[in-house]
Amino acid sequence: MSRQEVMIRAKNIRKSYGSLDVLKGIDIEISKGEIVSIVGASGAGKTTLLHILGTLDKPDEGEVEINDVAITGWSSRKLATFRNRNIGFVFQFHHLLPEFTALENVCIPSFIAGVSQKEAEANAKQLLDFLGLKDRLEHKPNELSGGEQQRVAVARALINKPAIILADEPSGNLDSATAKELHQLFFTLRDQMQQTFIIVTHNEELAQLSDRRFILKDGKHI
Repeated sequence: MSRQEVMIRAKNIRKSYGSLDVLKGIDIEISKGEIVSIVGASGAGKTTLLHILGTLDKPDEGEVEINDVAITGWSSRKLATFRNRNIGFVFQFHHLLPEFTALENVCIPSFIAGVSQKEAEANAKQLLDFLGLKDRLEHKPNELSGGEQQRVAVARALINKPAIILADEPSGNLDSATAKELHQLFFTLRDQMQQTFIIVTHNEELAQLSDRRFILKDGKHI
């Protein structure tokens, strides 16, 4: 794996909460355009690792590079700006703002990045159309099905054209048919947009579909 191909590189990642050692020296390299599933039992450290790779949390020890940029030691403000421009997030429970429409929810990361309302809305409409939600733009989350809410969340993750999408149990709250549709969507997006996906999942079908499974047990890679 050449240096140019590596999208994320993490070395000797350690993280503790009080006396609990959650991550015990994790090394991982993920290539551009790769779909990697992080799997393991509850409490193995999967979400903690995802949050560190996504700059939402900082390791106690170790180094993280994203697209050849070493981010270790950066301030929270600098990380927030970098995250907004380079990383999209999809969570199990959508985290859509209930008072806003689908279109408005998708636009929020672009507004944070300083994009004009006209441009943000045009990009959001294009994404929602691509995701089969053209007729749901003005619907609020409580007027959407679980699968539709999750696709809105995917559109929000994509709006700033990030190189990396991080997903934490993205199909954990969906029925099996809708989950299968979401999984296929990730591969379609990767093929069309060359994004890198890192997915924490208990869904064995999704894990098996991935290019690679990264297995955690008791805070270590096995």
